Amino acid sequence: MNNLANNTYPGRGIIIGKTKDTKKIIQIYWLMGRSENSKNRIFITVGNNFVKNEVFDMEKLIDPSFIIYFPIKKINNYHIVTNGDQTEKIYKYLRENKSFEEALKDQFYEPDKPNYTPRISGLVNTKTSEYKLAIVKTINNNASYFVRQIFSYNNLIPGKGYCITTYEKDGDPLPSYVGEPSIVKIYNSIEENIEEYWDLLDKNNRVAILVKSINVKDGKDTIRIINRVGIVGQQQMS
Repeated sequence: MNNLANNTYPGRGIIIGKTKDTKKIIQIYWLMGRSENSKNRIFITVGNNFVKNEVFDMEKLIDPSFIIYFPIKKINNYHIVTNGDQTEKIYKYLRENKSFEEALKDQFYEPDKPNYTPRISGLVNTKTSEYKLAIVKTINNNASYFVRQIFSYNNLIPGKGYCITTYEKDGDPLPSYVGEPSIVKIYNSIEENIEEYWDLLDKNNRVAILVKSINVKDGKDTIRIINRVGIVGQQQMS
């Protein structure tokens, strides 16, 4: 996990993993920000199984583009996590019995020149035990060249997770994530996971983090959130 501990700005990140006792599947997602506009966000739970980014202080809002979206949604046995509005497209496609891959076929990176922030997405299918991570990014921050990568896992290693972030490190422009998802540690409890990964993120740039724990036997999920400006507590989902 040194790639997070020693990295001041990995950007937004997704982890999909399984607890060591194999009883729960874990999804982790976090926000980071360098500007006041990016830091002016919190996670809130909406409805029974969604999480939304929300502006904390409307008076400080500069531009809502790319910062307000649903990072977490669920439909039937599918659990979606992304860093942008592609959540809606994936949700729509799954509802229409289409695939994760089809939903991302025409997905592009964010048009925030010169960074061209990658779109990262994850999916857990509790019925078929399929686990997927995807990234759409430019090559060397050149908008003329891009790549879509999908990593599909037939099973998860107990006590381990697969992690992907938007950026490789801090920089100007910010360099996109490189390589396959890294393997990181997953703890048995939701509290251990959220505290560990919140502490790993740079204190000056971290904004919010959520951990979603999905019970393998009955499919019930619990979401725990920490926001930079406060804490929204644990909520039992079904």
